[in-house]
Amino acid sequence: MSDMMKETGCREQEGLPDREQNRYLSAFMDIGELLLIHGAEVNRVEDTISRLCGAYGFVRSDVFTITSSIVASAMTPDGTTITQTRRIKDRDTDLGKVELVNGLSRRICKDPVSVEAIQEEIRAIRDRRSISEGVKLGMYMLISSSLSVFFGGSWPDGLAAALSGMVLYGMLRQSAAMRLNGIIQTMMCSAVTALAVSLLVKIGIGTHPDKIMIGNIMLVIPGIQLTNSLRDMINGDMISGLLNMSEALLKAVSVAMGFAVTLLAGGGR
Repeated sequence: MSDMMKETGCREQEGLPDREQNRYLSAFMDIGELLLIHGAEVNRVEDTISRLCGAYGFVRSDVFTITSSIVASAMTPDGTTITQTRRIKDRDTDLGKVELVNGLSRRICKDPVSVEAIQEEIRAIRDRRSISEGVKLGMYMLISSSLSVFFGGSWPDGLAAALSGMVLYGMLRQSAAMRLNGIIQTMMCSAVTALAVSLLVKIGIGTHPDKIMIGNIMLVIPGIQLTNSLRDMINGDMISGLLNMSEALLKAVSVAMGFAVTLLAGGGR
């Protein structure tokens, strides 16, 4: 490993000043943060950081991850222990970035490079543009419409679901810009979407509000989060699994409450 690190411009960890050791660990934490933010399960985050520490000469690493925090301790060959923590406040789902980070971690574990090169790769992944807003809007409309028809709605119901899906997307974007609490954001967006459905049915676009709303509801159900919570618990990460499941269930309840409040306010229709 020593020769490989020298060839790739990365110095051995032994004898490095504390600042250099901290820079490497900080870069590994950046990689773990990207994974956790964009939808990876905690086991993947912990394993990735541990493997990176081993590849770069740390003789031991202990990583603890939950949904909102990463704590990592790494021991250098001279017995010095470095600990860093990372608070995770915002999360979304971008499995494309998870794939890119996975690829990066595998490459640098196999062929270590300098910390500057790692940071440059991290910046490139972090700044990578996702699909355009127009495509996202189109997908929301298409998915809402398709699911509405799939669950028994008519083609006019599908059209209404597409239009209310557009409203839902706009509300999600606006509430995200306002940095609202996730539970409140989901409830508010669900309520406004249900109101839009009711108005569309009243003006004659769609006839079955329940079928229309099904297509919208499926867009805000936290399916990936619930799946990750089960995977975490299966892998033995009970704390993270329970936290993820609790948050997913709260979001599901908030979706139901948002739609229910609007329906009850309108007389149940």
